[in-house]
Amino acid sequence: MSNLSEPSKEAASVDDSSAVQKTGAWSNTLNILLQQASTYGVAAGYCLSASLLSIINKWAVMKFPYPGALTALQYFTSVVVVLLCGQLKLIEHDGLNFRTMWKFLPAAVMFYISIFTNSELLLHANVDTFIVFRSAVPIFVAIGETLYLHQPWPSLKTWLSLSTILGGSVIYVFTDNQFTVTAYTWAVAYLASMSIDFVYIKHVVMTIGLNTCGLVLYNNLEVYMLFPLEMLLTGELNQMKGDSAKVTNWLSSDVILPVALSCLFGLSISFFGFSCRRAISATGFSVLGIVNKLLTVVINL
Repeated sequence: MSNLSEPSKEAASVDDSSAVQKTGAWSNTLNILLQQASTYGVAAGYCLSASLLSIINKWAVMKFPYPGALTALQYFTSVVVVLLCGQLKLIEHDGLNFRTMWKFLPAAVMFYISIFTNSELLLHANVDTFIVFRSAVPIFVAIGETLYLHQPWPSLKTWLSLSTILGGSVIYVFTDNQFTVTAYTWAVAYLASMSIDFVYIKHVVMTIGLNTCGLVLYNNLEVYMLFPLEMLLTGELNQMKGDSAKVTNWLSSDVILPVALSCLFGLSISFFGFSCRRAISATGFSVLGIVNKLLTVVINL
């Protein structure tokens, strides 16, 4: 009897092993699908937040004509919300310490410079010029990501796509009737700062050891600390002092609503932006930025 039962035990063992393998395969497939859904979700959230924020910022600046102060309010709001939610145990974020702040400072400065050149380009050039130069960023990011972050070179199809974007940008420069040295000087500065920003911040995100909420906290806090310098250099602080009689108007619902929405979407784009930086390549994230601009145009229309 014992001899007859041994084959059946072996068969049962094989069946159990097969069932375990199938369960493991389904588990791996499910994990991959969930990871892909998460990546697509944060990418969609980032695109929607960024495209809507551009329009909301335009509305807010029409009511509160101080773009530097508005941006500072966005960063301040993000810092307060992260700290408050952390105190209420709604989220977990890395604690603040001087050593980590010092390590993160170059990324914050680079982020600040890219925002500053962005604003100056929009000030001295038309929106079309801005969109074209923004579209040229990914090819430089792809090169930087390969050389600095030691990622594989993009595929031939990717190079052809990015080269087409760059070629269109070059052709546009030579056919632009509104060409000025000042505008294109800022355009080159913007192109360089954005390319470095995407690659370097990707490096920081992957090596500094902060979670997403920690990245939001550190970035917004450190960039917020740099904004008084910009307001002083641009003269916006003196402008606000001269308009101090309008303080009562700033507290009206016509001003508070767009400014509050601007701060809310500033927090949203910060969270989804760092989530995307963690989930996809620097080149992929730079291409998402172009999608944002196209969505902004469509929503604006």
